[in-house]
Amino acid sequence: MTKNKNKVHNSFSEDIFTSPNQAKTKRLYQLWKGNNKFICGGRIVFGPDAASLFLTSILIGAPAIAFCIKMLLMIKQENPFFNYPVLIGGLLLTVLDFTFLFMTSGRDPGIIPRNAQPPELDESVDLNTPSIEWISNRDVKLPRTKDLIVNGHSVRVKFCDTCLLYRPPRASHCSICNNCIQKFDHHCPWVGQCIGLRNYVSFIFFISTSTFLCLYVFVFSWINIMRQEGDLSSIMRDDLLSVALIVYCFVAVWFVGGLTVFHFYLICTNQTTYENFRYRYDKKENPFNRGILKNIKELFFSKIPPSMINFRTWVTEDDDSVAGSAAAEFNEGFIGSKDKFDIEMGKYGKENDVRLPSILQNLDYSGIDDNLKKKEGNGADAFDPYFLPSEQVPKYSPRCSNERT
Repeated sequence: MTKNKNKVHNSFSEDIFTSPNQAKTKRLYQLWKGNNKFICGGRIVFGPDAASLFLTSILIGAPAIAFCIKMLLMIKQENPFFNYPVLIGGLLLTVLDFTFLFMTSGRDPGIIPRNAQPPELDESVDLNTPSIEWISNRDVKLPRTKDLIVNGHSVRVKFCDTCLLYRPPRASHCSICNNCIQKFDHHCPWVGQCIGLRNYVSFIFFISTSTFLCLYVFVFSWINIMRQEGDLSSIMRDDLLSVALIVYCFVAVWFVGGLTVFHFYLICTNQTTYENFRYRYDKKENPFNRGILKNIKELFFSKIPPSMINFRTWVTEDDDSVAGSAAAEFNEGFIGSKDKFDIEMGKYGKENDVRLPSILQNLDYSGIDDNLKKKEGNGADAFDPYFLPSEQVPKYSPRCSNERT
């Protein structure tokens, strides 16, 4: 009888832990609800308008490559000790510019994981307060905004109806990418990506390098003309490429240079573009401003935080909690409001760090006793198909595992 019971237990345990593997699974990026585009198996994250990268690459690459080709041809005709360093400098700036461009465009800007369910109402909120704007058409009644204290100042955060969460301070929902972004700055059409917490530094390096490249080509194109002997007008007629580069870089530097100067002003005052246009901190005190030196140090000498979402994790195609399941590894605090058993997300424990198999999720546990073992009339253990002895529970890999290839 014992052997038969063991066989039943083993058979049932195998069914429990092999069933999820039989379900159709995909990488999280394949089921992501935002408008992002992914390549390299979800390792590189683009915005929905990533095609604009081709136009940006042409606008940068065409004049830069033309300048480098001209300098290469001039090496054979003139003093190579002047032309070689100029050529190498132009090549390095061009490579750096493209590197920062693709670092900005292909990196997760700081996407905040979505909630599968709206958060619970804070018990301290008075439901009868008439001045509070409430969220409508939801299963739970939630205030539209909350006030948080940041550096001694009150900061109001809003509830996102799409991501079902209260956005952290300085975050905003991008309507183009359809994601909430940490420290949202703006959505840049030239790089086809949101600019946020995780790619703002590379964006600054990109526009700064672009500005310096424009000035570099502009100055040395003039030098190439001035080094030639003869009448200036005739020289310019003969060297149309240098003239075209001078005109192009003169026009471009006003745009990219002005953008660079504006963003360095934002860095010194610790603002984002979104905050500067929306909140107008010149009319009220900026709670994030720590002084010029500390603001610069905070941006350029701080470690870039890891992505809150692992887009390569495996999830089941019919999982309702796809949006938030991948954030469990990082415990960032945007998923749940309390440490408790969260059957919707497939986690339990004080820190919600233990994941349940898919087959055990979304079940009604209200009628199940803590003590699942039953006793027969003679005091012997009766067979209970829901009870697995601890020594017989097989080891298994979590459903959302990064080890699967």
